[in-house]
Amino acid sequence: MKVLVLTITAGGGHNSTARAVQRGLEALGVECEILDAYYYLSKALGDTVSGGYHFAVKSAYRTVYRQLEQRKSNSYKMSPTRLTNMALAQKLRKFTDEYDPDVIVCTHIFAGIMVDIMKQLGETRAKTVGILTDFSFHPYWEEALRFDYVVTPNEFLLDKALKKGFREDQILPFGIPIDPKFAVEIPREEAARASGLDPNMKTLLYMSGSMGHGDIVKTVEALDDSEFDFQTVVVTGNNAHALKKLKRMKLKKKFILLGYTDKVDVLTAAADVIITKPGGLTTSESLARRLPMILDDPIPGHEDRNTEFLLNFGAAMLVTDTFPIDEILYVFFKFPRRIELMKESIDLIRKPNSTATLCEFIAGLDVKAAAPSLTPMQKFASAFPKPGDKKK
Repeated sequence: MKVLVLTITAGGGHNSTARAVQRGLEALGVECEILDAYYYLSKALGDTVSGGYHFAVKSAYRTVYRQLEQRKSNSYKMSPTRLTNMALAQKLRKFTDEYDPDVIVCTHIFAGIMVDIMKQLGETRAKTVGILTDFSFHPYWEEALRFDYVVTPNEFLLDKALKKGFREDQILPFGIPIDPKFAVEIPREEAARASGLDPNMKTLLYMSGSMGHGDIVKTVEALDDSEFDFQTVVVTGNNAHALKKLKRMKLKKKFILLGYTDKVDVLTAAADVIITKPGGLTTSESLARRLPMILDDPIPGHEDRNTEFLLNFGAAMLVTDTFPIDEILYVFFKFPRRIELMKESIDLIRKPNSTATLCEFIAGLDVKAAAPSLTPMQKFASAFPKPGDKKK
């Protein structure tokens, strides 16, 4: 079996999911290739999407995302995104034809739209699996209804899937695929000592995401001024500027300051609580560790939806202007029962074995049957269906 995992660089989560799936499949003896679809098609396109994402999250992303959520679903009208990806899909076919995968996995909806177009035109024989990397459906997922399967973070998203137009048999509620090492339990004391922490002290882990998003310095100042006794590990991600500023600060409490690190599985095992922006991957890793979350500074759009999901299921608390982090810490330290209740809520939605479950499913797929090829006229008719035609 050969599996192609298509990703697109827009933040770090999609690529992390792709690597987790690749490691899981290779552990089962399955050949697996990762391809950043937009960078394969054009470096300029890849740079534009990656850089544009970083710019958008600081500007109009919330407004655009909300407008997409509110648009009327009409699969017979070509969106600008689908029209663009229709041309790109034909270029991507050069790779898929040569590699000839049995299964195509997509960790980003833009790659998913290209694959959906290829399925629409009968240009791939592969089984197709889409993966949600957030706790909600991106608005564009309604343009990728031809996928054989779509992996969702939880069973509770089935209603959303059906409203999007998917069938129940397409939905795989396996959880967001995370690095399999998060399924391996590490004793807290062992993890604390390995991280240079005092195992007898309460430990906070503060992560700002792969992009180093948020006002990290302001949050560290608030933690350092807290009346409660605890130690903190701060991970600034790729924000080297913030890390330099933190290292120049005179802090009263014990802080371990890190930039990018590949030891998050150990740090989450050592922590009692995590402070984080609500990215799909970091929150899934925290859920796997049964780690209560303090959510801060969500990226507008998809992270707003992650926040709603985690708050509604009792797995997190949210920092706001009127409910600042010192008041959340007061609740945690004065009322430890709140932590226990959050862990009980986490048990309802955590998926620590998400990657293994998905990879075992993929490895067991029947991939012998090839998709029927279409004539040029059939391809044209399929690409531009008439109103009232049923989607193939």
